[in-house]
Amino acid sequence: MPDSLAQDVAVGIDTGGTFTDFVCRVPGEAERQVKIPSTPADPSQAIIDGVRYMAEHWGIDPRRIGRFIHGTTVGTNAVLEGKGARIGLLATEGFGDVIEIGRQLRDPMYQVRIVSTAPRFLLPGARRKEIPERVDAQGNVLVALDEDAVRAAAAALVGDGVECIAVCYLFSFLNPAHELATRAIIERCYPGLPVSLSCEVDPGFREYERTVVTAFDAYIKPVISRYLERLETRLREEGVSAPLQLMQSRGGVAAGVIVRQSPVRLFLSGPAGGVIGARMEGELAGERNLITIDIGGTSSDIALIADGAPLTVSEGKIGPWPVRVPMVGVHAIGAGGGSIARLDAAGGLRVGPESAGSDPGPACYGRGGRVATVTDASIVLGYLNPDFFAGGHFALDAPRAHAVIAETIAGPLGLDTDQAALGIHRVLNANMAEGIRLVSIKRGYDPRGFTLVPLGGAGAVHATALARELGITRVLVPRAPGVLSAAGLLAAPVEHQATATHRVPLAQAKMEAIRDTLATLDARAAALMAQEGLGQAEAEIEYSAELCYIGQSHFLEIVFDPTDDGVPAKLYADFVAAHTRIYGHSTDAPATIGSLRSTHRVARALPAVAAPESTADQSAPTAKAHRRVLFAGAPAASDCPIYDRAALQPGTILPGPAIIEQPDTTTVMEPGWTAEVHANGGLILTRES
Repeated sequence: MPDSLAQDVAVGIDTGGTFTDFVCRVPGEAERQVKIPSTPADPSQAIIDGVRYMAEHWGIDPRRIGRFIHGTTVGTNAVLEGKGARIGLLATEGFGDVIEIGRQLRDPMYQVRIVSTAPRFLLPGARRKEIPERVDAQGNVLVALDEDAVRAAAAALVGDGVECIAVCYLFSFLNPAHELATRAIIERCYPGLPVSLSCEVDPGFREYERTVVTAFDAYIKPVISRYLERLETRLREEGVSAPLQLMQSRGGVAAGVIVRQSPVRLFLSGPAGGVIGARMEGELAGERNLITIDIGGTSSDIALIADGAPLTVSEGKIGPWPVRVPMVGVHAIGAGGGSIARLDAAGGLRVGPESAGSDPGPACYGRGGRVATVTDASIVLGYLNPDFFAGGHFALDAPRAHAVIAETIAGPLGLDTDQAALGIHRVLNANMAEGIRLVSIKRGYDPRGFTLVPLGGAGAVHATALARELGITRVLVPRAPGVLSAAGLLAAPVEHQATATHRVPLAQAKMEAIRDTLATLDARAAALMAQEGLGQAEAEIEYSAELCYIGQSHFLEIVFDPTDDGVPAKLYADFVAAHTRIYGHSTDAPATIGSLRSTHRVARALPAVAAPESTADQSAPTAKAHRRVLFAGAPAASDCPIYDRAALQPGTILPGPAIIEQPDTTTVMEPGWTAEVHANGGLILTRES
């Protein structure tokens, strides 16, 4: 590579169902974004199309790319679509049916017929093999590993066509010797056959949860491996030599070679990027307490950032199935621009969770859709410009939107079309507001003390209405909310985490033992960082412990400093405070430690870019148009000014009502709100008291 061709370009790519978003940062130039149509049959093709687009339209030589970070839905889609690998399981003798039995939990309390949430489709009984071996609850070997049984079971599974084997033995998180020996046997007999070990995927107690997450890891491992191998090969062919990094579910990135070892941590990769992007925008605007809502065509992803840190959970869900993987606490609901409005049997208005999708899509798309959707209602209310949807690249059929709402909603309810459209918005906003309460009030946070950050193409359309519903007085609309997940990838740190079970009553905890365990975890995390080419001295290290009251079964993660004096007492005080905030009560009962965790992060500086050029030629903005708009609470529709966001300079103040249009979203500002353009280009909306 010539000396003049420095690898100083950073690229973030987020793959979605309809578009693959690209954000490119070149030192000294304005940040660039583009949406490339996704290619579901081969997601790597859209990424290659984007690399070629950058070279052709932006003059970006692929050899200049030094950071290439990707958020992918390949693993999640493989689970949701049932297109993962054919896998087998080796379990301790007598425990092969753990994944079949499940937890017998009953979320729908009033449903007569219980539907199991255990992912039994992963491992039919014929592909679950039991191995004579046993380790006790102290990690002592009671029954030696039967190596002949391992060979026989592996031979039977391979003969059955399995592509990966999951291994989950009792108490392997305390003594992994049998699982490690099992992998060695399989590798000798069947070189190249992937193996997922529970002691590496999820070294924690509770057999069912550990079996499930190990099985999911095995289920997607061949799929992810093939995808990454193909993508990396094609990138090299295009001239991209930068190592491929991927966003993990907890909000940190990792090298592709490491992700292959445990791909289950890629679940919710895309939504995590959006939350990290929102945190970045909040920091630029001086906001550290944020509620994010990413509203797309089918669903809305909601998350909370407290004091600059996204809230995380130790277990999430992929579809109906629980997966014990640390991830950003994103709550998804079936509410979006394509959500279908309908009347139920009692004549009540319902909106979602069913969606018209992108094909045929809302009626206003003109692709044969015959049901009313939220996007159709937005056209009727005047919120969206049918000639400027997606920046004018996609014209909407406004008369069809009016007709379908009149036919299916307004007529049967005896309302005019405007009021029916307003009702659709109010029902959807109420659903989304309830979702926001679940991630805030349910966790002990008052949403009124937070700033709402709308993401996605439809987020800013609903932002002020949602804020009004929740008593929120500040809204931050990012510069490019439609591609913020891709931008968030570039702002995410490299992160690796190591966890170990450390079960001991807090009153009996010995700091020497805790520090010894943390030192072991540090060594594991540092080894992963070394594979990234990063030294431990560069890392910011955070330690945490999972605690619960003795007798409880659910833990809270508490961050602590092992160098402080009186760690057990401080851990207990912080645990009681967290328990009070989340559950509304606490006691002075003794607590116990369940596990210890070490998290290593290395923040990567973003290339400095120039501020985007404004097309404005005057300091006082002029509305580019006016149109008829109906807001909630208004007696009738009225003329509303329409502004071009690119023409709004920093420092500009706009009173509401107003509508601000940009290629990737439309900001609807209700009466009583005021918008100010921040120095970084973000829109800060404030509501009068």
